[in-house]
Amino acid sequence: MAITRAVLVLWQSDPRHPDKAAAPLVYALCARALDMEVEIHLTSSAVAWAFEGVAAAAYSDAKREQTILSYLQRCHELDVKIYMCGMALAEHHRGEPIIAEITGQTGATAVMAQLQREDTRVLIF
Repeated sequence: MAITRAVLVLWQSDPRHPDKAAAPLVYALCARALDMEVEIHLTSSAVAWAFEGVAAAAYSDAKREQTILSYLQRCHELDVKIYMCGMALAEHHRGEPIIAEITGQTGATAVMAQLQREDTRVLIF
């Protein structure tokens, strides 16, 4: 069976390391270019990318040409679903507005359920 879906879990790719956060977002864009369905799950402290102002202030490159928000916006435009982990949100959210690119909340069970699908691969960053 062909792989038609990719689930990317951002765990260590948090705001302390914007250069590491760009890689999974590039992978998401590449998967969409290959017509795969793509989900991004922001877990642990990476959930902060969903908070207004955080991704806009984080540059992924030394030339300061690309922000994490610009990658999230491109993902959203290409119909990548971007979810926040409910447990991570409860731990890290302090009332900040959530960016418009976020699809909604989900949890570990949803990610684990993806492992039961033969057409899906889960990548953790």
